[in-house]
Amino acid sequence: MTTYVLIHGAADSAWYWHLLEAELRNRGHDVVAPDLPCDDDSAGLPEYADTVVDAIGDRTDLVVVAQSFGGFTAPLVCELVPVDLLVLLAGMIPLPGEPPGDWWANTGYEQARREQDERDGRAPDDMIALFLHDVPPDLAAEALQRGRGQSATPMEKPWPLRAWPMRCPQPSQGAGRPSGGVPG
Repeated sequence: MTTYVLIHGAADSAWYWHLLEAELRNRGHDVVAPDLPCDDDSAGLPEYADTVVDAIGDRTDLVVVAQSFGGFTAPLVCELVPVDLLVLLAGMIPLPGEPPGDWWANTGYEQARREQDERDGRAPDDMIALFLHDVPPDLAAEALQRGRGQSATPMEKPWPLRAWPMRCPQPSQGAGRPSGGVPG
C-alpha cells in the first residue's frame, strides 16, 4: 500500500490537504499530513523535516507531495527516509545554500507577480485571486480562516543541502524555477 506524505506550504496547516486525504484513503492508501511548526520561531527547515519524518514513522512505499514552500522541506525528508516518488505542486525548488527568504528575488517572482496583477487587474493583496481563484468561494474563505502565522526563522538560514539528494527523485522540469532547471 502506498503512503502519501502531504507537506503543506507556508503559513498553512494539514487541513489544506483534507479533501485529497479523504480521496486517497477512499482509494485504499495511507496518508500522512502533519502540521508543520510554521508558527514556531524556534523551528527551521530541519525541524520541519523532522516533523514530517516523525509522522511517517516506520511506513514505507512513500510518495511525498509538497505544495509551494513545502518544496524546501521535501528534499530534506528525502535525505532522511527512502522515497519512491516526489511530487511538487507549485513547488519552490531551493538552490543549495539559498536562504528560502531569497527565493522570491532570485527567481524574479515579485516582478512577474506585479506584471501579472496588472494584466489581470487584481489588487496585489487579494489572496483569493492570487492563491485560491479556482476554489469554490466557501472553501476559499475557510482556507483563509484556517491559515496560520509563518515564522521568519526558516526563511533566514541557507538551505542546508549541497545538492539535490541522490535518494530523492528529481521533480519534473518547469517546477519552481523560471529556467525550468533542477538544482544539481
